[in-house]
Parts: sequence; C-alpha cells; structure tokens
Amino acid sequence: MNDLHIESRCHTCPFRARAERKPRSLAARFWRWHTGWCPGWTGYTKELKSKGIAVPKV
Repeated sequence: MNDLHIESRCHTCPFRARAERKPRSLAARFWRWHTGWCPGWTGYTKELKSKGIAVPKV
C-alpha cells in the first residue's frame, strides 16, 4: 500500500472502523446514513479521488 498522507479524519475514524467491522449493526447503519450529508465524508472522498485511490463503499 502507498504511504500517501490522507488529511481527512474519516480515514482514521474509530466510528467508521467499528461500522466496517460490524456492517449490520445499528452503529453501521447510522454511519452510512450520516455519510449522505456529512461535509467531512464528501471532502474525504474528493481527496481520495484526487490521489487516485478507490473510494470505499458505504
């Protein structure tokens, strides 16, 4: 994996990691819902795209 620096805190978010570990949990559903309007998530996906990194599925 590349050692690219990711500015967004979404990259290391413990809430996101928890949602990925247990995708059917209530916390994961809440996390997916919040990505629809979260400006931080939007910035994170733009940053990944600009660096040529695949955007994780929600």
